[in-house]
Amino acid sequence: MLYLLAESLGFPHVFNLVRYITFRAGAAALTALFLGLIIGPRFIGWLRIRQGKGQPIRLDGPQSHLAKRGTPTMGGLMILTALVVSMLLWMDLSNRYTWAVLFVTLGFGLIGFLDDYDKVKKRSTAGVSGRVRLLFEFLIAGIASALIVHFNGTELYVPFYNGPVIDLGPLYVPFAAFTIVAFGNSVNLTDGLDGLATMPVVIACLAFFVIAYVVGNVKFATYLGVPHVPGAGNLTIICAAMIGACLAFLWFNAPPAAVFMGDTGSLALGGALGSIAVVAHHEIVLGIVGGLFVVEALSVIIQVFFYKRTGRRVFKMAPIHHHFEQIGWSEPTVVIRFWIISFVLALAGLATLKLR
Repeated sequence: MLYLLAESLGFPHVFNLVRYITFRAGAAALTALFLGLIIGPRFIGWLRIRQGKGQPIRLDGPQSHLAKRGTPTMGGLMILTALVVSMLLWMDLSNRYTWAVLFVTLGFGLIGFLDDYDKVKKRSTAGVSGRVRLLFEFLIAGIASALIVHFNGTELYVPFYNGPVIDLGPLYVPFAAFTIVAFGNSVNLTDGLDGLATMPVVIACLAFFVIAYVVGNVKFATYLGVPHVPGAGNLTIICAAMIGACLAFLWFNAPPAAVFMGDTGSLALGGALGSIAVVAHHEIVLGIVGGLFVVEALSVIIQVFFYKRTGRRVFKMAPIHHHFEQIGWSEPTVVIRFWIISFVLALAGLATLKLR
């Protein structure tokens, strides 16, 4: 909004700063951060009144989690409010990729909200049917992917290789949709401890802030041998706004959490990162940068597969962060060590920009 206003005025005087992506990214991060901190206390109070007993806690989960009973959920609404307001203020709203990412973010957020609402209303951990959720997630991701691919091509790029590997043609849309849905649900599965999902999302956003800036700049992209995507540089503003919104939420979600983001936040954030990776043609690198989320999801898949086949469990409990709790790690130990792993994986993902 402010970019289009400044552009219509010819970027006069101080408005010339708005021309630069780096300035708008910094402004977006600060806007989301301060807005989140301002609305946080009242938002949490409102959720506590509306939800009463808060998010249901799994009785078969770690016993230490029973102390969290009564903590309100749907804190993702706070994240989305700060994120969307910041995006609308500082993004170039004529950028086609902005609307694709925003569509996925709000669409996945709505699905997560309905799931959270169902859990709170029924006092159950089941929520909306998994099949129904996946159906609508793939519908949203498919529409966004078709829009992105229409302007962005269908070539598949892989790490450590200069240039496209193969043109997937019509198969690129389902591949992109799968990337978005898979990552959205991976972040959702990781959100099981106070602050566990939030900081790795911030770290992944920092990595894709760099990646989006590089692929959006023809000189950097050509020099590094990565795909050049005109207009992708504006995604740095989305990444920055997500960082600000998540840091504001983490202020209230730090142990002991005053609020949980719920599926409302985790699905939306994961979907946003997935769609950013699709725009930047860095879907595979997303699996490296977000490797923690991938491992969390795989631990659930492995656990369910082996239990159905053999009746035995590979892990003491899945997702894998619960396994480490069961073997004696305290919750803060699990969270901080997983943060460290996320940081290392983000550096590994960024290294692929040069190692080609």
